[in-house]
Amino acid sequence: MRFVKRGEVSSATVMPRAKGREEMTRARTIDEGMAGPARKARARSAASRAGKSRPPKTGPAVPPKGRPRSLTSLAYERIEAMIVKLELLPGSAISETELSGRLGIGRTPVREALQRLAREHLVQILPQRGVLVSAIDVKRQMRLLETRREVERLVSRCAARRATGVERQRFAALADEFFAAAASGDPTRFMRADKEFNDLSVKVARNEFAEGAMGLMHGLSRRFWFLHHRQADDIEVMAALHGHLSRAIAEGDEAAAGSALDALIDHNESFTRSTVSTDF
Repeated sequence: MRFVKRGEVSSATVMPRAKGREEMTRARTIDEGMAGPARKARARSAASRAGKSRPPKTGPAVPPKGRPRSLTSLAYERIEAMIVKLELLPGSAISETELSGRLGIGRTPVREALQRLAREHLVQILPQRGVLVSAIDVKRQMRLLETRREVERLVSRCAARRATGVERQRFAALADEFFAAAASGDPTRFMRADKEFNDLSVKVARNEFAEGAMGLMHGLSRRFWFLHHRQADDIEVMAALHGHLSRAIAEGDEAAAGSALDALIDHNESFTRSTVSTDF
C-alpha cells in the first residue's frame, strides 16, 4: 500500500472530481440547449402581447378618395342650379373666391366645378379675366335641340329596353310627379322631377357615350326653359309631355318612348322659336 505524501493528490481523488465537473458541464449545456427555444418562445409571446396593446404605426392621415370628388360634385350641382335658375345672370362675371365664400366650399372644388361647367357651355373661362356666365343664344339653342333629338331618342329607347324592375318603378313614380306638376302648374316641382328624370335616363340607358353627350346639353336646355317659361306659360304642356315619356319607359315600350321624345322635342323647338323677341 502506497502512502500519499502531504501536498500530493492521489489519482483516485482526482478522477472522481474531474468526472463530476464534466457531468455538471454537460448537464448545464443540455439545460441551456433546452432553455434556448423556451426562452425565445417566451420572448416572442411577450412581444406579441406588447404589439397588441400598442397601437399600430400609421402614416400621415390621407382623406378618403371620394371626398374631393364629392366636394367638387356638390360645388358643381349648386353652381349649375344658380345658373339654371338665373341667380347668376347670363353674361355676368363670377369669381372662384366669391363662389367659394358663397357656397362655403374651398376654391379647388369650385375651380374644378367651373371647368366642368365650361365643358357644358354654361360658363366661359377667360385667362387673366375671370369667368363669365354664358350668354343665351336662340340660334345656338336650336342647334342644341337638333342634337338632343337624335341622342335623347337613343337614350329613351335604350332606357325602355334596359331598365330593371326597380328602375321602372322609379320612372312610373316620376311620371306621376310630372302629371302632378302639370296639374298644379308648379315650375319648381317640374324642374326637380326633370333633373331626376334626366339623370336616371342616362344611367339606365347604360351607354357611356350617349351619357357624355347628354351631360353637355341638359343644363343649357333647362336654363333656357326657366328663363322663358312664364312668357310661354307652357308648364302644363311641358310637364305632361315628360310624364308620357317617363311612363313609356316605365312600361318598357321602346316605340312609344321614341314617339314621346319626338313630341317633346317638337314642342321645345316651337317654344324656342316663340322666344326670339325676348329681351334679357
